[in-house]
Amino acid sequence: MLSKRGLFAICISLLAYTNLTFADSDNTLLAIQQQWAAVNYHYESKDQEEAFIKLIEEAEAFAAVSNNSAEALTWLAITQSSAAKAKGGLGALDFAKAARANLEKAIDADESVLEGTALTVLAALYHNVPGWPVAFGSDKKAAGLFKKALTLFPNSMDTHYFYAEYLFDDGEYEEAAKHLKLAKDAPEKLNRPIADKGRRAEIEKLEAKVASKL
Repeated sequence: MLSKRGLFAICISLLAYTNLTFADSDNTLLAIQQQWAAVNYHYESKDQEEAFIKLIEEAEAFAAVSNNSAEALTWLAITQSSAAKAKGGLGALDFAKAARANLEKAIDADESVLEGTALTVLAALYHNVPGWPVAFGSDKKAAGLFKKALTLFPNSMDTHYFYAEYLFDDGEYEEAAKHLKLAKDAPEKLNRPIADKGRRAEIEKLEAKVASKL
């Protein structure tokens, strides 16, 4: 994966906000989403952990000034879970636990937040984190959360993709293929082109893995 730091830079100065308007809040959230996409899809893997940790600080500041809105908590959790993935190993569990706590708060406030994103990310966490006694992983909980998210938002690209990943790992290849098709047919993320392109590339990669099993 090539590093493209020089091609993409977004400056977020969240601490300068003391009273966000709705427009300010939307713009700040979009900036965090776009910066996350740049780090996730364009940074070298060795640089991602540090970049995600910096983004966590910005997302924490945004959550503070937005009164811990469900949207802000969801994206704070996404930055934390991404840092966990970048770090890997048992040292990632603190990030994963923090992400779970923030996702639970977001879901308690609004389970449909960001078209089921909080439900989907929490489901992926439960699927990917080790189970007891190491951590809190649970495929049973993951499946329930995925199904709830898809019931609320049946056209979500991300939910279909992550559910397909879950199904692939569980050996349910035909079902995984169905959900990958639905993910491909989902509407584009028009205001987040990097994220849209990156996710569609991940869908194609998983499709190839599924096809090799059918």
